[in-house]
Amino acid sequence: MTGQLPYRTLSSFLREQFGKRVHKITLDAGLSCPHRDGDKSGGCIYCNAKGSGTGAASQGIGIREQIESGMASMSRRCKAAAFIAYFQSFSNTYADIHTLQRIYDTILPYPEIVGMAVGTRPDCIDEEKLSLITSYAEHRIVWMEYGLQSAHDDTLRRINRGHDLQSFIDAVELTSGFDVRICTHVILGLPGEGIEHYVETAKLISRLPVTDVKIHLLYVVRGTALEDIFRKGGYVPMEMDGYAAAAASFIGHLRDDIVIQRITGDPHADELVAPSWALDKQRVRESILHKMAASGIRQGSMLSGQ
Repeated sequence: MTGQLPYRTLSSFLREQFGKRVHKITLDAGLSCPHRDGDKSGGCIYCNAKGSGTGAASQGIGIREQIESGMASMSRRCKAAAFIAYFQSFSNTYADIHTLQRIYDTILPYPEIVGMAVGTRPDCIDEEKLSLITSYAEHRIVWMEYGLQSAHDDTLRRINRGHDLQSFIDAVELTSGFDVRICTHVILGLPGEGIEHYVETAKLISRLPVTDVKIHLLYVVRGTALEDIFRKGGYVPMEMDGYAAAAASFIGHLRDDIVIQRITGDPHADELVAPSWALDKQRVRESILHKMAASGIRQGSMLSGQ
């Protein structure tokens, strides 16, 4: 942890590594997800047609064009001098090895790209794919990003996640043998969960060789199964104060060397159904920091002896 923030941020980690401003550019490789294809059961209840991405591929925008426009935008807006190519939409290991290499190779002509992050499911990885991805780590930092969402199998079934906790543990343990960082995605506010569930998820992550975490808020997006549940009164989104308390407790129970890459969700305004406060990221962040300060919580401060 650096500065006055009570948790270890991605921005501070990147400054330590590179000594300059580094920003992510999100990429849509046009891949899908094994949990949505074929005879699978339609994907997670919160997943929309864009797979939490930009939808650029469906608009005919190639990866190289996405890279160049993303770098230009971040250079103008944030004065970024270096970039992380983040393959975000859907499952970015869900293709044959030759297709994946062609996709990942698009970053090679750009020396400004100092990192690569590959978002995927823990049940969509193997040694061959990890060997390919690790080959890009010779000259840049590489992250494997796995969606866990919850450490509770009952919850994973409830949200139609399509894999169990053991699949995640197996993926992390396999990945730990390769020269990549391991980022875990979790969601606070999942149906049927409360503070005790979030704490157990944080403790589980802290016991594993995870290097980074992204904390997301469960929000309702148009066109998802969760929207149907919400419209019928079967799901009530968290209030901001409750989310802030949950995030503070989660961070307090998270190992203090783990880099926390985000502490809330990032919904698109034109897709969001509820809660509306999710669009005010700065206010959410301030609310979490206020909760942590009021309770004397710092990252890992609640983990000792547990």
